[in-house]
Amino acid sequence: MRDAVRRALAICPVEVGVAVAGGDWKLTTVYRLRNGPLRFGELQRQVGPVSAKTLTRQLRALETDGVVIRTVYAEVPPRVTYELTEAGMALAEIADLIGAWGTKYVGDPGEPEQLSG
Repeated sequence: MRDAVRRALAICPVEVGVAVAGGDWKLTTVYRLRNGPLRFGELQRQVGPVSAKTLTRQLRALETDGVVIRTVYAEVPPRVTYELTEAGMALAEIADLIGAWGTKYVGDPGEPEQLSG
């Protein structure tokens, strides 16, 4: 567990979620891995305009937090895949909900609509 997650534990469970899922491209990465393992290049293309350095940093954090599993295969050239853990699958469900909320919030891309409460 990363120090940021440990510190969040002392505050509130919501902060734990933000510590794990917050950050550039993390939820999008989890969302893209929800259908199964992907190699780095495939994942990078699906995530969007993210640099290899940023995606690597976020994948390492997600791996440390137990959300992603990195598997290295003993092949030449080396093959590495990333997939979600059980905790990652649960987070992917939340990413789906956030995506649905975002679609409803934006509505017509030309005119954002406010959600009624």
